[in-house]
Amino acid sequence: MKQDSTRNISYTVDCEDYVHVVKFNPFDSGDSCSLIAYGGNNYVVVGTCRFQEEDAEVEGMQYKTLRTFHHGIRVDAIAWSPETRLDAIPPQIRFCTAASDRKLRLFNSDLQDKNEFKAFDGHSDYINDLVFAPNEGQEIASVSDDHTCRVWDLEGNEKAHFVLRSPGMSVCWHPEEAFKLMVAEKNGTIRFYDLITQQAILSLECDQIPLMSADWCIKNTLKIGAVAGNDWLIWDITRSSYPQDKRPVHVDRARLFRWSRVNENLFATTGYPGKTTTQLLVHHLGHPQPILTGTAAVGSGLTWHRTLPLCAVGGDHKIFFWVTEM
Repeated sequence: MKQDSTRNISYTVDCEDYVHVVKFNPFDSGDSCSLIAYGGNNYVVVGTCRFQEEDAEVEGMQYKTLRTFHHGIRVDAIAWSPETRLDAIPPQIRFCTAASDRKLRLFNSDLQDKNEFKAFDGHSDYINDLVFAPNEGQEIASVSDDHTCRVWDLEGNEKAHFVLRSPGMSVCWHPEEAFKLMVAEKNGTIRFYDLITQQAILSLECDQIPLMSADWCIKNTLKIGAVAGNDWLIWDITRSSYPQDKRPVHVDRARLFRWSRVNENLFATTGYPGKTTTQLLVHHLGHPQPILTGTAAVGSGLTWHRTLPLCAVGGDHKIFFWVTEM
């Protein structure tokens, strides 16, 4: 848990294996610590973090592993359930993973004797993203290279099925828009689906490819961000179906886009993992240049803390954390 000033990394956590994906729990779990999950080649680790930025009694960062879940195959994406509670007796941990065998796995644990998972079959190609329904947590949406977005109940039954025109790269569910789903496709189209009528109701275009990642701003339901080609792009959905703002940022193509959860003008992007390093850039819409540039050895995954302007990226046997300004 040391401060690393050489490459402005704020904190690091050592891991047993290469970290393919890392995800802070975006929901309140009833505990003062933040839950974080990360996935390796055949397991998922769930732990808690506490930072000096939120607790004066913490020196730097405190990290504790709660449980390691055997996964048996590389973990490609993780989604937390809003039903996860650390203040329940016993605690309830619930999350879902996507893996390279095209299956979703729903894990349930009380951190004691009960540790179970259920596999969902249906996608015929690589799953790129998944998300829980943000309020009740009774459904999971996933998107895949098989040109579909699917919505599942917690038993693994398919509740909805949207046919896409290209691989689905990102899927988002906003707590203030619980009956809409945002799906971003590799061909540069972002569509919103009405989950009641199961029809597309709005689409955005970025006019460049490949779109690799998109996100729906938690602090402002009208703001959508994405990365396509070398650029980041921002939409205000009330104004136009084309981006209002865009900028080239990663020379080697951009890979991920994530909005901060505490400020609607703050977001992060990553470049493709290069031969040695991945670039992380933190942007503020009020500034022409990135406000933070970080590098991580072969990084993957990108996630923001629920209440702090702090983001994390996975890497080789490490998780890297950066604290930024609001």
